[in-house]
Amino acid sequence: MDAQTLRAQAFKALHERAGAFVMPNPWDAGSAKMLAALGFEALATTSAGLAFSLGRPDAEGAVSRADALENARLIARATTLPVAADLENGYADSPEGCAQTILMAAEVGLVGGSIEDATGNPEEPIYPFALAVERVEAAVAAARSLPFDFTLTARAENFLVGRRDLDDTIRRLQAFAEAGADVLYAPDLSTAEEIRAIVKAVAPKPVNVLMSGGIALSVADLGALGVKRISVGSVLARAAYGAFYQAAQEIRGQGTFGFAEQAMPFGRINQMFKG
Repeated sequence: MDAQTLRAQAFKALHERAGAFVMPNPWDAGSAKMLAALGFEALATTSAGLAFSLGRPDAEGAVSRADALENARLIARATTLPVAADLENGYADSPEGCAQTILMAAEVGLVGGSIEDATGNPEEPIYPFALAVERVEAAVAAARSLPFDFTLTARAENFLVGRRDLDDTIRRLQAFAEAGADVLYAPDLSTAEEIRAIVKAVAPKPVNVLMSGGIALSVADLGALGVKRISVGSVLARAAYGAFYQAAQEIRGQGTFGFAEQAMPFGRINQMFKG
């Protein structure tokens, strides 16, 4: 059995066991190695983290499918952990384009990925319902054509684009579940009640929740709500960039280097990246 199949089986098993698990989001090979060293069991890429590392904005079409898949390839090669990818809207409007993206994701070593219903067009931010479902159906068909269990996550982006319509979000997630998506995900939920409603609506399918500081809930709290998978999106990348920015501000503004006392020791990082 090849390594990708083993990773796929391990990833699927995480979704089937009792309790919630955290799937943090590295933005490069180095951050992936750190997370693996800390004992996390699976990783997922972050579109925003990648965009920031390239000096580009997120969610504005500034990062290509080729950019995203190359980043995912490097992250997947950095550890032995299962890696899923934030594949945004599949980098295509058409169902066929979404299917092709799933196949290409598998080619770079990924064992999971998400397709969202956000268009990237501020005038029409969410795909019409029927098209959104067709896109998930095509992505599911592509995933099922692979020789291993590729975990397909379907995302309903209403809340993330400012359309806080829980009923429509649930309607979409239920349709995505019926279309065969393995995991359901609605980013930017803000209350335990919203989370509980979505978990109940799509049961027994597993639900991913984004935790980036907006909800004061712990892993145990989310598990009690029925959440299976917890991701953190761009927050780790933003924490790293925030520390970098504050350090640079101190140098530029005060001419001091006090931040260095909080820096991770060179030897510890260097050792972590060996092998």
